[in-house]
Amino acid sequence: MSETNRKIGVIGAGAWGTALAQVLSEGEQQLLLWAREPETVAQINRNRENRSFLAGHRLRDNILATQDWDAMAACDALLLVTPAQHLRATLQTLPRSDAILILCCKGIEAESRMLMSEVAAELRPDNPLAVLSGPTFAHEVAQGLPTALTLACESEDLWDRLNPLIAKTGFRPYYSDDVVGAEIGGAVKNVLAIGCGVVDGAGLGQNARASLISRGFAEMLRYGEARGASAETLSGLCGLGDLVLTCSSTSSRNFSLGRGLGEGRSAESLLSDRATVAEGASTAPVLQQDAKARRIDMPIVDAVCALLDGQADVQTVVTRLMKRPLVSERR
Repeated sequence: MSETNRKIGVIGAGAWGTALAQVLSEGEQQLLLWAREPETVAQINRNRENRSFLAGHRLRDNILATQDWDAMAACDALLLVTPAQHLRATLQTLPRSDAILILCCKGIEAESRMLMSEVAAELRPDNPLAVLSGPTFAHEVAQGLPTALTLACESEDLWDRLNPLIAKTGFRPYYSDDVVGAEIGGAVKNVLAIGCGVVDGAGLGQNARASLISRGFAEMLRYGEARGASAETLSGLCGLGDLVLTCSSTSSRNFSLGRGLGEGRSAESLLSDRATVAEGASTAPVLQQDAKARRIDMPIVDAVCALLDGQADVQTVVTRLMKRPLVSERR
């Protein structure tokens, strides 16, 4: 079988998983999309639409929704688009295979403080690993609007094998060999997006948002450096690019969560109302713990955590940030 005819599977039929299935099914004989909910499988196969998570987008006829784990394991490449905190359970359930695993979930595992690639390497040490990350809103990808993102691979050989599968009309991957950097960019930006949503919801102005993005990026760089990431990677699509996107639009679930916090609603009420996952809410406390253990200063992350767990209100955390000691911008 030629590289371009390899069978692709997507595990996770939320908005992002469904959008990936749509774009990657271009030119494929068949693409398998695994969904947790039987009603989602039925909707897609019967109506060609995922009404629960990506309504309004007709899906290609060569996308087959399924709950058959054996069929997924038979794929040559699998995109894992589950919530970050469910990745371990997903890999434990997936039958053994030699599939290339492409991680599309963004976060840090709560119990272990491991990155997603570390979780996958621990459970599937023999499977080739890659990370797909960047500034992407699911509804725009599903529409076929121009999108560029990072495909970080363990080796250039793996990139050569994967890029014919991933590159599609309007969907352009860029190569990186920095898997850790690609993951850290995606995880940290979700937390910072909550902070930018708070700024918007509390009416703190555009100056404050720009400052938070800039200083938040400095925190991302400090944390990334401590975990072995390249500053060049974090300055690219999967870091700064993704940060700018998710900190600027209500289409971001994390930004919307933050805006609710800024308006005075509790995290508990906001999260209970959601059918989809705001990954930053789970990542924030784990990131804070890991940063403290590594002695990395991340005051914006600390502020987001204080808001999420109800330890402080918006005015209190803003005052704390503004009264911090004056230092060089390089710090």
